[in-house]
Amino acid sequence: MLDRLDHALRARPDRPAVLTATRTGATRTAATRGELAELADAFAAALHARGLRAGDTVGVAVRPGPRALAVLLALWRLGLRGAVLDPGAGPDVLRARLTAARPQLVLADAAAQAVAGWARPLARRAAGLELPELAGLGAPVATVGRRLPGCAPGLDRHAGRLGVPAGFTGDGDADAVIVFTSGTTARPRAVVHTRASLAAGMETVSALFSPAQGKTWASGPAAGPVLGGTFFVLVPSLVRGAPVALPARSPRVLARQLARLAPRDTYLAPPQLRDALRAGARFRGRVWTGSAPASAELLGRVRESGADEAWGVYALTELFPAAAVESREKAAYEGPGDLVGAPLPGVRAGSDADGQLLLTGPGARHRYLGEDPDPWVRTGDRARLDDAGRIVLEGRTKDMVLRRAENIYPGLYEPALHVPGVELALLVGIPAEAGDRQGDERLVAVVQPCHGASEPALRSALAGPLRRMGTAAPDALLFARIPLSGRSRKPDRAATAALAAQRLTSGPARDGSGWNRSARNGPAPNGSAAKGSAPNGSAQGRSAPNGPQRGAA
Repeated sequence: MLDRLDHALRARPDRPAVLTATRTGATRTAATRGELAELADAFAAALHARGLRAGDTVGVAVRPGPRALAVLLALWRLGLRGAVLDPGAGPDVLRARLTAARPQLVLADAAAQAVAGWARPLARRAAGLELPELAGLGAPVATVGRRLPGCAPGLDRHAGRLGVPAGFTGDGDADAVIVFTSGTTARPRAVVHTRASLAAGMETVSALFSPAQGKTWASGPAAGPVLGGTFFVLVPSLVRGAPVALPARSPRVLARQLARLAPRDTYLAPPQLRDALRAGARFRGRVWTGSAPASAELLGRVRESGADEAWGVYALTELFPAAAVESREKAAYEGPGDLVGAPLPGVRAGSDADGQLLLTGPGARHRYLGEDPDPWVRTGDRARLDDAGRIVLEGRTKDMVLRRAENIYPGLYEPALHVPGVELALLVGIPAEAGDRQGDERLVAVVQPCHGASEPALRSALAGPLRRMGTAAPDALLFARIPLSGRSRKPDRAATAALAAQRLTSGPARDGSGWNRSARNGPAPNGSAAKGSAPNGSAQGRSAPNGPQRGAA
């Protein structure tokens, strides 16, 4: 598909390719299709002039946008392997990742270098970002785009193009990209996709974004715009002739952008959707969301705000995408767990002896860096297939809570907490009271209300779902703002558990059904609430600010 994109850009060079929004939401062309193709040609020539050849590794610390896409096209054309570097990962983690990838060159925009250099104190205070000096990590650095004081020399945009390969002549087994997902500074965890698996993932996205049966959407030169910022949205959309608008960062500007752009397809992460809805955004066409859990309630709110369809996409960095479900199908599901849909064409699902979901398919990663190839992706999610062959998640294997010798998987029960008026909800384990068995935990339901929602009304709405949890009913119900972390702003379970432990002191605490629970003795008649909890079971005080978060893709 990246080869097709190169041809498609040159076929209609004057048409807009990447769009941005002004503060009023008006559309501005960041790059035409011809400008994008020319930029990719210039980057390819510059990289070739520096002696980089197929199989070499290039670190990429460039913000999403036209330059980042042009870099990807240049790397693809030359058969280079790109290592995606996240400036927000912290200095120790970034240093370890660079050591593992061993790039021959690091491409960085001025912002990434400024954060690592002269603007480090400002970035640390304003955004919590801290990078090591990129130039001191063993690989030369070249600036992509405009240079600022203290930046490395720019990539030569005027390098000669004679002798630059017109395209990669190797096969699909060659490495295409390295994406770091987790691990430690001692052993970074990195996903390696080949050219074949990357292309297969993009083809699956393209098929997923294709018009649903019975629907007709604009196509060709007059194709309507698409709103989204990831490569898996940019590439298939541009191949189909549609310009792609990068989402505005401000929720209010994003709401204006949606109103003025009227995209036929919109891809936003769940936190972006929640922020946009709070800002009064209206949608149209189809809306897609992924990279973090999306409840049936959230998807329903998107449709109530004007979307024809609202889809949740289950994806991982190791296999993007794996499954998808539309809001009405998700809302109709009444069983335990979180329905994420049937495996997409080419994706096969299985499970290991512990109930962990295993996935494979043409789009699956080839291996983890430094490890042997493995066709099966171990997702870390407990799951089962229902009678219709759909994937139902039952929680993260590592999120299991142990209470009174009972293994409780939060993912089985969390969907039931998303009643109207609940924006986010997690079940987390915190240390049990002193005297309980070592390793025993208390289970706390942490609920973040929607803006303006009444806590008494939410307690009443949650009473039924909490009772239906049976022996897995939580020991305490806490209303608080759930910490988020990472670029995709996923709910941070560790930070949420720390918040719950801080708010709820030892001793029994009321749950949402009016019962009093202790971590050891189970339900008991109503008694006194724990210090830090109001008599109704909700915690009082300020919401915690967003804190440090996991990836899909």
